[in-house]
Amino acid sequence: MRHFVLFLALALIVPALTGCGYNTIQKNDEAVIAAWGDVEAAYQRRADLIPNLVETVKAYAAHEKDTLTAVTEARAKVGQLNMGSDTLNNPEAMANFQAAQGSMSSALSKLMVVVEKYPDLKANQNFRDLQHQLEGTENRINVARVRYNKAVQIFNTSIRTFPNNLTNNFLLNLPRREPFKAEEGAQHAPKVKF
Repeated sequence: MRHFVLFLALALIVPALTGCGYNTIQKNDEAVIAAWGDVEAAYQRRADLIPNLVETVKAYAAHEKDTLTAVTEARAKVGQLNMGSDTLNNPEAMANFQAAQGSMSSALSKLMVVVEKYPDLKANQNFRDLQHQLEGTENRINVARVRYNKAVQIFNTSIRTFPNNLTNNFLLNLPRREPFKAEEGAQHAPKVKF
């Protein structure tokens, strides 16, 4: 009889222990930690990527600006010289004319190298690429936040529902996790300055 009572007690206790939710709570807790790691990784990606992209775009735009400015200035110098038939015999005027034409040729050759290497000026494309990277980065951050909040919801539900709430109250005492909340002023988009 004694063995029967022991067997009956074990038969009742073992199923109760398998349904206590201990493993589920632990699994959900780890999911919350991993999801928060994803949020931090997305923020770190933004912190690493965006300043480098902005500097690259600024540098390339400056290169194009310098090339186009040189062509414009050389063109202006050529336009300022008036070569008439009476000044053809003036060696100083001819030297000025040749120097201006040389500046124009030099500036145009630099521009031609840029145009040959890059048939269209690339700063515009770089700005578009920067916009796509910014958008992609912000989307990754948003996806990570949403996944984190979902993991928090699953965890919080698992520690508040029966019988898991008993396991948590008597064994684990894990606190309820806070979902991601937007910072004060987060409704305003961040500004990127060039």
